[in-house]
Amino acid sequence: MENKVEHNHNHSHKNTKAVVNRLSRAIGHLESVKRMVEEGRDCSEVLIQVSAVKSSINNIGKIILQDHIEHCIVNAVETGDEQVLKDLNTAIDKFVK
Repeated sequence: MENKVEHNHNHSHKNTKAVVNRLSRAIGHLESVKRMVEEGRDCSEVLIQVSAVKSSINNIGKIILQDHIEHCIVNAVETGDEQVLKDLNTAIDKFVK
């Protein structure tokens, strides 16, 4: 069973709206890829679109990671919260797999 990391602090990030917008676009793009598969479109075309969705998701992850480092990690270092740094390492390990 996987360990789920939870934090009980509320905070905002400068890129929240941009991340939500990008996620909405990625979801729309993925839905169109699903339709391509349902319609029996050429496998090469589908793979190219899947690659584009993966790239989009990776870029979203990079924005979230950057925001996390700039806000949460800086705050954790200032307050001596070592658990946040351990959680970051776990998150990075899973993100880069």
